[in-house]
Amino acid sequence: MTNQAATPLETAPVIRRLPPGAVNRIAAGEVIERPAAAVKELVENALDAGAIRVEVEIEHGGKTRLVVTDDGCGMARDDLLLAVERHATSKLRPRTDGDVDLMNIATMGFRGEALPSIAAVARLSITSRARGADDAWTLQVNGGDHGEPAPAAFAGSGSRVEVRDLFYATPARLKFLKSDQAETTAIGEAVRKLAMARADVAFKLTSSGRRILNLAAEPMTEDGRLARLAAIMGRDFGENAIAIDATRDGARVSGFAGLPTYNRGLPDKQFLFVNGRPVRDKLIVGAVRAAYADFLARDRHPAVALFLDLPPHAVDVNVHPAKTEVRFRDAGVIRGLLVSALRHGLAEAGHRASTTVRDFALGKMTPQGPGVSSAYQAAARSNPFLRDFQAPPLADPPRRFDGADAPSAPQSEPEKEAPDPAFPLGAARAQLHETYVVAQTADGLIIVDQHAAHERLVYERMKARLSEGRVEGQGLLIPEIVELASEEIARLKPRFDEFAELGLVMEQFGEDAVMVRETPALLGEVDVKALVQALADELAAIGDSLALKERLEEVCSSMACHGSIRSGRRLTGDEMNALLRQMEATPHSGQCNHGRPTYVELKLADIERLFGRR
Repeated sequence: MTNQAATPLETAPVIRRLPPGAVNRIAAGEVIERPAAAVKELVENALDAGAIRVEVEIEHGGKTRLVVTDDGCGMARDDLLLAVERHATSKLRPRTDGDVDLMNIATMGFRGEALPSIAAVARLSITSRARGADDAWTLQVNGGDHGEPAPAAFAGSGSRVEVRDLFYATPARLKFLKSDQAETTAIGEAVRKLAMARADVAFKLTSSGRRILNLAAEPMTEDGRLARLAAIMGRDFGENAIAIDATRDGARVSGFAGLPTYNRGLPDKQFLFVNGRPVRDKLIVGAVRAAYADFLARDRHPAVALFLDLPPHAVDVNVHPAKTEVRFRDAGVIRGLLVSALRHGLAEAGHRASTTVRDFALGKMTPQGPGVSSAYQAAARSNPFLRDFQAPPLADPPRRFDGADAPSAPQSEPEKEAPDPAFPLGAARAQLHETYVVAQTADGLIIVDQHAAHERLVYERMKARLSEGRVEGQGLLIPEIVELASEEIARLKPRFDEFAELGLVMEQFGEDAVMVRETPALLGEVDVKALVQALADELAAIGDSLALKERLEEVCSSMACHGSIRSGRRLTGDEMNALLRQMEATPHSGQCNHGRPTYVELKLADIERLFGRR
């Protein structure tokens, strides 16, 4: 048998109108793909109705039952019938010519498909009392078929929408739902995102009688919004968030961004809300990556919650059936606004590092001694900082310190500068292992990684000089010859002029070396060979298609790393205090160029807890 190509129909196809039930079920598949989508649509309706309290109850992940109750404006008897008709909505206002403006949407959604879509594939019950009305009414809809509204009992104004047996009318869709736990998790995420957008609304979520979410209403102020975000994103976010607020061309972005040292392995804590609507948009991913490029390694991600408000005509909210995506009229302006707002907020944070750095350090500390006393163990049981500590016995018993073991003359003792509250990083007291500076603050102590801190300071100065034009170079008394592989020289040679703008002047020397004549003056004494090798490696990662200025962060970061105070260098007291003062005056000095903290701060209360004194 031979394969034959398909042949066209011999007669023209017959075009038929689908029955209304099939049309509704097809539309329902686009809008309501899982229980979480139904909950999202119903909660958005409640918010558009002016609710200040929304309660959600679910059973079996919303598959068998889900209920959304609100205290909004409610609906009258005739409105109930219109609410389950396709393309009927209260969210669009007609113009004087009788038409509606689809590009001027000021509500959470207007497609007019949520209730009829749910009703087409489930058993739906709507009970509602209009604000100021004497009577409440209820309407039952099963698989798209409904009768007449009937009188009902409902306290106050608002609505109660109950959905049972979701997708019973479309069993094929029911088979594709995930486990009860997975669907419950998805519903929780949907409600939390809406709750983040509306801090002024109280939310409750209950699953099979178990309370999952219980959020009180907060004022729509900066503090109130942060309190709501902290309740959802975690207390650590609330303690390590920077306020963001900027305006450009009629658009405003506000919200909060986490400190660079408060970062995560996944970008799962990055949220964007457009005119109060939670959306997924690649725009925020790119903007956040660009804003934090100076501060985080490529595999680390910050936490942000940004609220973008702009005129309705500047954004199309109707590009996705589930209303989870939007299209901006001028995406470039919006991206620029997000990036500049985040960068400004990070700069305002100055030297601040996250409190999680302190908590991590405390968690790693272990009481030392030949054993832990019973009194200490008793204190540990009631002390969260000590509860999990296991103190190994020392190999040698501790020696009594009476001064005999003290060095006759300190090698480098910082001046006894008194801690000044005006200096948040305190006064230098010692240097440990020629690597860490210990400073005393007014209410604790700080340990600074001198190399990481100086690396950030050099990097910020280099960026400032570049913005002014050109980085000054300092001539080497004897030019340095650096041997490299031929392919590395081939990568460096076309960029000699660009490196000269960065204060690094070099030229090819023979077949397998370069001669370095000048290095950036602000780097001071530098390991020239290590620097050139690092830049050759950096160019291999950048590729030949990009100019150095397009990847300035990586190049300057390499230079700063090789030009900073190295671990193992002994510092005088004046040098240590100068480093602290420069950190206080330099933006972003709380983390190195790779996102790691440059210092750890321990409050006196934290130290006292470690010793069981609190």
